[in-house]
Amino acid sequence: MVRIASKQPRKQRKARYNAPHHQRGSLMHAALAKDLREKYQKRSTRVIHGDTVKVMRGSHAGHEGLVNTVMMKKLQIVVDGVIIKKADGTEVPRPVDPSNVMIVKLNLDDKLREDILKRK
Repeated sequence: MVRIASKQPRKQRKARYNAPHHQRGSLMHAALAKDLREKYQKRSTRVIHGDTVKVMRGSHAGHEGLVNTVMMKKLQIVVDGVIIKKADGTEVPRPVDPSNVMIVKLNLDDKLREDILKRK
């Protein structure tokens, strides 16, 4: 977890932008849906490619879709179907902050992820 030492938003943003790789994983966590929360006894977990998420905030609130891309550098995710129109009419994916989504279905293809979810 990134340790935020300052009260100033400017320094808090700088801490997020310049966070080392081993701390960026904790910034990529999202809340779990109620049934998953009861099953795994965890409130949140890291978002990975292939998870199904529901957007909870913003203009795309209520939209469900698969996570197409996880951008560790920008600390954002791209959800299938969350798009915006540019001025010339082309549609581009709209990156979403992981704190603004809820994980509805987990991608359990990886054995390591199951172990992470089951440990306390």
